[in-house]
Amino acid sequence: MGKDSPRLSGPTLQVLGRFLDNPLTGLSGADIAKQTGLASGTLYPILIRLESANWLKSKWEKIDPSEEGRPRKRIYEMTSLGVSQSRAAFASLVPASVRLQWQS
Repeated sequence: MGKDSPRLSGPTLQVLGRFLDNPLTGLSGADIAKQTGLASGTLYPILIRLESANWLKSKWEKIDPSEEGRPRKRIYEMTSLGVSQSRAAFASLVPASVRLQWQS
């Protein structure tokens, strides 16, 4: 991980894990909160950090709020950088004692 990479705390890994379940699908903050159980005060700063690091991108949902009877949602999607860096981060979490080691 480079110096511009986000801090990979336990909650951040939970968020990344939800995206890696299906990296091509966008998720709203509410979806992520339901899936992870993270409070908004924890979740949204993580989403902001991941977006600042270019691991995520976001856009507003294309709906008419008056027709839907609810506010628009912000949809977050993983970038290709986010997918590769997240997979690398999870791979690095495997303890050395579990990794296969060649003996001569």
